[in-house]
Amino acid sequence: MKRTKIAALICVVVACVSLALAGCQSGEYTPSMKEQSVSNSALGQAGTLRIGVNASSAPLAGKADDGAIVGIDADAGAFIADQMGLKVSFVDVGSDPAAGLSSGAVDIVLGVDASEDESTFWRSSPYLQTGVALYGTAAESAIPTTDSKPTIAAQSSSKSAWRVTNLFGDDSLAAQDDLKSAFDVMDKGAARYVAADAVVGTYVADRNSYSAKVLALLQDPSGYCVAVASSNAELQGAVTSALDKLVNGGAMNVIERKWLGTTLNLADVSVIKAASESKDKKKDKKES
Repeated sequence: MKRTKIAALICVVVACVSLALAGCQSGEYTPSMKEQSVSNSALGQAGTLRIGVNASSAPLAGKADDGAIVGIDADAGAFIADQMGLKVSFVDVGSDPAAGLSSGAVDIVLGVDASEDESTFWRSSPYLQTGVALYGTAAESAIPTTDSKPTIAAQSSSKSAWRVTNLFGDDSLAAQDDLKSAFDVMDKGAARYVAADAVVGTYVADRNSYSAKVLALLQDPSGYCVAVASSNAELQGAVTSALDKLVNGGAMNVIERKWLGTTLNLADVSVIKAASESKDKKKDKKES
């Protein structure tokens, strides 16, 4: 993952957006601190927004060589904190946002999947689209039907692999140890498609220079949200306001292009479904 600092993030995101995302020069711009818009009573640490992330979930979050947390959620979180006039501190809460919030270790958690059932905390509208996507090469245009028996590479034991077998049958799955290997198999012609989380798959394809594009989704599109304690109405309102500026002001597009090489737009992508769909509550390991 690319190394980054919070100062560099604020430069790229805030400065570029203020300049209409054109002609941005990095390195010299230092934004002034905004007036704090959230009372300290809504925070665990005065003047600081403590943000929980899963630091084992690239490209949402990971650790650079110096131990700093970097990724899409680090950049988005720094923007959110800046909008509230707060300093920012990142905490690795792993894959359990509820525990991070209930313990008081963090004020908010980013990277929460909107499709997962959880009633112990408030969650925002999605700031980043996702879903299990079906990738093909740049030259591929055919979308398989559920009875066409296509060969689809996916990381073994992942949600994407489960969706492949659920929709197309066990014989269609070409299970791989990791997602890079899945794209390599498609690149070499041993599989026609790859199934992967749309965010992670796009990141892996871009960073490894694979010629790949999203052809369809294997589930209804979802997204990544911000979680806040259900009792903290003030912080919920502040998060909603900051996310509106993040998403609708163009900053999220800058962050997506930085980490994914493009922006994701899954709203108009066709969804392949079985004749009879049941809600997927299966917990599988994350793709890498």
